[in-house]
Parts: sequence; structure tokens; C-alpha cells
Amino acid sequence: MFTFLDYNFNRDNYEATFRYQGKDNIIFSEKVKFSHPDFTNYNEKILDRALFLAFIILGTSYYKAEPTTEVKLPKDLDEAEATFFSKIYQEGLSQYAFENHLTRANLAHFKANKPLENSTTNTVNTSDKTLCMVSGGKDSLLSFEKVKASGVDYEVSYISANGAYPSILDELKTPLIINRTIDKENLKKAGGLNGHVPVTLINEALSLIQAILIKANHIEFGIGREGLEPHAWIDDLPVNHQWSKTEEAQKLIKNYIKAYVAKDITVGSNLENLTELEIAKEFALKCWDKYEGKFSSCNVANYKQDENNKTLKWCGKCAKCANSYLLFCPFVPYEKQLKIFGRDLFEDPELTEIFKGLLGIDGVMKPFECIASIDELRWAYEHKLPGYGELEV
Repeated sequence: MFTFLDYNFNRDNYEATFRYQGKDNIIFSEKVKFSHPDFTNYNEKILDRALFLAFIILGTSYYKAEPTTEVKLPKDLDEAEATFFSKIYQEGLSQYAFENHLTRANLAHFKANKPLENSTTNTVNTSDKTLCMVSGGKDSLLSFEKVKASGVDYEVSYISANGAYPSILDELKTPLIINRTIDKENLKKAGGLNGHVPVTLINEALSLIQAILIKANHIEFGIGREGLEPHAWIDDLPVNHQWSKTEEAQKLIKNYIKAYVAKDITVGSNLENLTELEIAKEFALKCWDKYEGKFSSCNVANYKQDENNKTLKWCGKCAKCANSYLLFCPFVPYEKQLKIFGRDLFEDPELTEIFKGLLGIDGVMKPFECIASIDELRWAYEHKLPGYGELEV
């Protein structure tokens, strides 16, 4: 059994602690430090409900070491909650299941043991403020520019696993840093399995807590129309690296927040109706010149847990870099991409298999990354601007 032990919030230093116990009785403890608000008259009851949501979703980081169908919680769930959390631990861990040869039957099943709860009437009495979550990638920067142009009051926030953050955020506004201290020591002691977790939902749950502390009424995530294509199937379980960014997952967390946390806080994206190709086009037209040489969507070079990502970089060797190169090639002149990557990625033989996966060629599996659809990437390649080389496929 995997046990969700407890969680608490230190009102003096704004640090939350979440504790879990694995099958082998190893206790995992994660601490998350939030940025101090200018005032402390937040709603305790609503904060506790948001902490509980984060408590469950953060648990995926430790559950994955020792997966089991049986879970134990310190409080009862109704049917809607049990269904939501089961989806997170099944669909949200589908890539992890695929890579570790598991099925839905091997993953956590949350059970309802109380009547359905009525939708909450709780309100935070929020100010008209938006909390912009910015990573330094094209999507979040475009999303931020749209918020800024709208004229609303906003704060910028970033979730870090080591205290570092991209310096480009300082150009937007002094960021509120949410710092996760992941229990690496006990994860190492537990050994066991490893794999991808629903990072976007984790980040949304943590940003919800920060929003409550500063009385923001909206949390902005730069998420477009993503995750429409599964990479594979495990019986009835679609394998999807981007599940937590899909319309289904985003609708589920919006509904949960409204029903169980506070009805006057929303989470969403002003890019939600745009495809990745449309986002690339708009970024190229409106943001490229402003952020050239400062932004990056490369996870390998910037977003590993121990990586100092003050200066954002592109590795030029991964699926995310190849995806971005493809998306921009119809809209960004070759010379400008050359400044970023240093070479024509289409002519790099080491990337051939990655491009095959991105373009759906020769049965190569679509890479496990947040990337555009095959049709979008094929269109981009067929409409690339003059100067770009040809793929050897």
C-alpha cells in the first residue's frame, strides 16, 4: 500500500510539507517554499483545500518508486474526487507505465467512501490579479505578453527545484519563486522504478496555493491545444506524455478547483484555442525579436532538477529542439535560427531518427516530449522558408 500520510503549512515562513509512505515503509517528505505575500489575511479553509489537492498530485513523484493499486488517504473521498485522482495516477502516469511495462491494472485506484460533495460556495474575495506562470519557453512568454497587453494587474511566478530560475523573468517582473525540495535521498534509498509524472498538474496545484496567498483570481499557464495524439496504447490506456496538458485534464482540474477549493479562482490559458503551429507563428511575428537569444523550449539543457538555468540554452540534439526548429522554419528566416542552433538541424544525421518520429515516417514512435502533431510538423516542413536544407528521409 502507498500511504498519503499528512501535510502541513508553516504560517511563519510559508513552507508546506507533504509526507508519504511507500510499500517498503520508507517515508518521503517534500518541502515547498512559497513566496511571501504582502499580507497574511488569506482564507485558511481554502488554503487547506488547495494544499490537499497538491498533496495528492505531488504524490506521483514518490508513488512511482513503488507502484501499487492500493492507496490510503487521511480523509475520505467522494466519487468525483476518486475518479479525478485515479485518472491522474493512470492517464497521468501512462508514459511511466509504458516504459516500465505496467498496465492500468497495476496503477493506483482511488475509492470513494463518502457521498458526493456539493460544489463549494467558498470564495477568496480575490483581487483582480493574474498569476502568470512563466518558464522562459515560447508558449509561456507569448502567454505573458497577451496578459501584459490586456492591462490587468499581474505577478510572474516560476517553480524551481533548486532555487534557480531563468534571468529572462527579471525582465518581465520580479518573479515569485515557488521552490520544491524533492526528497531525492529517500527516492534513492527506495530504488525502484522511475519515469515521467504529470508535471503540468503538479505545477498548477502549487501555483494555486501561491495564488491564494496573494489573492489572485486567475492563474495563467501557456498551454495550447496539445496532447491530441497518443504515442501508443496499453490495452485501454492511451500513452500520452502530454496528458496533463490535454483539454480533458485541464477541464478536470478547473472543475475540481471550482467544486472543492474556491469558485472565484480560475486556472487556464489564453493560448488554449491555438495549435502549436499557430503559437509558433504568433511568437515569430510578435516576440522573436524581443526574446531572440534569451528564450528556450529545450528541456535537456535547462529544466533538469539540478540544472542552473539562469541563462537559457538549446542543446540542439533532442526532440524538443527538433520540434521547435520545425515549427519555426515556415516563419523564422534560416539565418535567425542559425544564430540559435549554430547549424541546420535538417542536415544533422544524428537527428534523422528524431525527425522521423516527429514526422511519422518509417514507423518510428513519436518522441515522449511536449511536441506538435505530426500533421502540423509535416505542414511546417513543407512550407519552410528558403535557405533551410533537406531531411535525408
